[in-house]
Amino acid sequence: MLTEDNWLLPEGIDEVFPEEAARLEHLRRKIIDLFAGWGYRLVMPPLIEFIESLLIGSGNDLDLQTFKIIDQISGRLMGIRADMTPQVARIDARNLGSDAPTRLCYIGTVLHTQSDHLEKSRSPLQVGAELYGHSGNASDLEIIRLMLEMLAMAGIEDVHLDLGHVGIYRELARQAGLNTQQEAELFEILQRKDHPGLVDLLDTLTVNRSSAEMLKALVDLNGHEGVIEEAGKRLISAGEPVHRALVDLESISRSLRGFFPALRINFDLAELRGYHYKSGVVFAAFVPGYGREIARGGRYDEIGKNFGRARPATGFSADLKVLARLAVAGDDLSSSLRIFAPAVDDPDLHEKVRNLRGAGQTVIQELSGQIGDAQAMACSHYLRKPGLIWEVFPVGD
Repeated sequence: MLTEDNWLLPEGIDEVFPEEAARLEHLRRKIIDLFAGWGYRLVMPPLIEFIESLLIGSGNDLDLQTFKIIDQISGRLMGIRADMTPQVARIDARNLGSDAPTRLCYIGTVLHTQSDHLEKSRSPLQVGAELYGHSGNASDLEIIRLMLEMLAMAGIEDVHLDLGHVGIYRELARQAGLNTQQEAELFEILQRKDHPGLVDLLDTLTVNRSSAEMLKALVDLNGHEGVIEEAGKRLISAGEPVHRALVDLESISRSLRGFFPALRINFDLAELRGYHYKSGVVFAAFVPGYGREIARGGRYDEIGKNFGRARPATGFSADLKVLARLAVAGDDLSSSLRIFAPAVDDPDLHEKVRNLRGAGQTVIQELSGQIGDAQAMACSHYLRKPGLIWEVFPVGD
């Protein structure tokens, strides 16, 4: 028995109708072609796999976002992917076997147990690129450039870039002698930019004054020009790893300005996205009027170790549905004709239809006895044989 519930979809699970699907597919092809032009090869990880492999090295956040089911064949717990990055890291570590830099890209649906406060969808169409086998600034720079080129090609304007480095916080937390629980509490406060909460927590911990002051400074070290210089002064006693991270951020931002002179870059040393598995530079792209990042990424040199092959890695990902929604109108997807062909068994007509389709036109073949003419089928043109050959005419002629 049909009821209204038969038409309902789970909250946050959406279906895509033809017009939007056409835009998504058009953008998908352009992005994959862009990645290919930079040498990134497409991989297709499985939608579902054993939970141990799916979540290894990814931290608690991804665990909470992952749907879990029991495999009826093996009896083992399986998960539906909530992020494709760990899967791609496994492909590089376990299957490719090269010591040279490897460039991989991917696109596919992921599922989340919960939606965030802004995006109600729990089924993003994740697209991304990863570069393995190089640990220098050059690979971070390449992956950020590729992300920005993707956004530009999608027609997304006025992009702002946030740059941070999780290695700074890791080193300061290590120097302060924080245990795992204390580090996690401090991490949560920094994510909220809660300066009073940060002061209160540090006052309760046995942390030397120098380390406490440097950890407090992270909340303030957020802005454009001058932030790196100020960080160098306020974190002067942090040691060589922190100062090397600041030099890396300054070097990357200087190079980016050379490639993208109009790009607005913001430094945020309390930005810790993906802290549980990121290890170095982190970055995110924003546009005005949208309350969260539209693409993000960073360095995660430790993730491959969990698959038996520690390789440096950096990459980014985005939701293709969000990109398509934010894109400024660009390519006209309706530029090809929609041509209506009559239900006539004529070899010349069949040849004409074949040639038109081969030339990139859309031809809708009438079905014998169907309801609806060319106009009803949303066709702009139709095929007619006024003389010896079949010709294309505008609807209405």
